[in-house]
Amino acid sequence: MAAIALSELLGAPVLDPGGRSQGRVREVAVCPQADPVRVCGLIVRTKQGDRLLPPERLAEIGARAVRASAPAEEWAPFTSAEGLLLLERDLLDQQIIDVHGRKVVRVNDLDFHQELVNHHPVLKVGAVDVGARGAVRRLLKGIVPAGALHALTQKLPARVIPWEFVDLIETDPARRVKLKIAHERLSKLHPADIADIVEDLAPAEREAVFETLDEGVAAEALEEVDPKLQVSIVQSLDSDRAADIVEEMGPDAAADLLADLPKERSDEILEEMQPKEREEISELLEFKEDTAAGRMTTDYLALAPAATVNDAIEALRKFEGGIEGVSTIFLVDKDNKLVGAVPLASLVLASGETPLSSLAPGPPISCLAGTREKEVAERFDKYNLLMLPVVDDQGLLTGVITADDVISLLRSKL
Repeated sequence: MAAIALSELLGAPVLDPGGRSQGRVREVAVCPQADPVRVCGLIVRTKQGDRLLPPERLAEIGARAVRASAPAEEWAPFTSAEGLLLLERDLLDQQIIDVHGRKVVRVNDLDFHQELVNHHPVLKVGAVDVGARGAVRRLLKGIVPAGALHALTQKLPARVIPWEFVDLIETDPARRVKLKIAHERLSKLHPADIADIVEDLAPAEREAVFETLDEGVAAEALEEVDPKLQVSIVQSLDSDRAADIVEEMGPDAAADLLADLPKERSDEILEEMQPKEREEISELLEFKEDTAAGRMTTDYLALAPAATVNDAIEALRKFEGGIEGVSTIFLVDKDNKLVGAVPLASLVLASGETPLSSLAPGPPISCLAGTREKEVAERFDKYNLLMLPVVDDQGLLTGVITADDVISLLRSKL
C-alpha cells in the first residue's frame, strides 16, 4: 500500500460509507503503552465535535481522503489525550534524538506505511523526515495543488531517520511515565556521544534525559560534559537523584563537580549519598583543585609485594572502578607505603605464582599531594605514564592520577 506523510493526512476529508464528508483529520494518535509504532486512531473534527476513528472503523486511508467503514454516529467522541502521543502536537517542529546519527534534529514531517489487518488499513510510523522534503511539503500545502506538490517533493532528496533510531524528549515527568519514554536507545551510545547530544539540548530537555538514564550511564555521560554544564544539570535534579548519579562517578570527577557547586547544594547531595562514597569524596574536597591531590582518584588497585599474579587477577575481577584505573597495580607495605608499581601487561607474561615484587621494574615514579598541575603533566610526558601515584610526606599512597585526567587538564588549558 502507498506510503503517506503526516502533513498529507492532516486536514484530509473523512468520508462515511456513503461517500459524504463528515469532517477532517485533526490529529493522529499513537498509544506507546500498547504499541510505539502503530497508529491507534485518527482524531476527526466534525460538526458534532472531535471523534476518534480507530483502525477497525477505517476502510481506506489516502492523502486526499480517508474513508470510514462505519457511519458517523458510530464514531466515538474523543474526550481525552491522556496517555496518547499526538503526532502533530508532540512531534512536528520538536527536537528529537537521532540515536544512529548521534545528534539532535528537528522534525519536519513523519512518514507512515500501511498494512492490512483484518481487512482494515493500519498505519505504522516508518520514519521521521528531518530534511527539506518534509519542510517544503508543509510550507506549500494548500498553496500548490496536491498533485503538483507531491510530484515536486518526490524530486527532493529524502533525509529521514527510521523510527527505531529515534528517542523522544518529554520534559513532563508524568507524561514520560505514561508514554514509556525511557531513552533506552540513547543509553547504549558511548558516554562521549551522549554528552555531545545533551550539550545541544535546552536545559529542561537535559534534565529530562538525565532523569531517565540509568545512574551508571548518566554518571559516565556527565563526566564527559563541560564542567559548567555539569553544574547546571546537577542543579536541576532532585538531591536524591543527583546523589545517585554522583555516587557512580569516579571519586575525582565527583569531587571536582561538587567543588564547583554552591556549598549548600553540595552538602545536600553529600547528605543523600552512601556513607562510604560520602567519606571518600569529602576527603578529596579538602584538596586544592590545581594540585596533584585535587586531580587524583582513590579508585586504584594496591596489593602487598608478596602477592602473586593470581592474587592480582582476582583483585582485577573484583575491581569496581573505571577501566582507566587498572593499567597499573601498585605495591604497598603493611603501613600503605608505596614500594612498587606493576604494569598490567606484565601479568600476562608471568605464571600465576610469580610474586608481584619480581615484576616491578624499579622504584615507582610518584608525586607529592601538593605537586602543581603543570609538573604532573610534565611527569606523564617525560616517563610515558598511564597512571601516576600520589603520596603524602611519609610516602603513603593516597591516590592516583590517570592519563584521562591529564588529557582533561590539558584540554581545559587550550
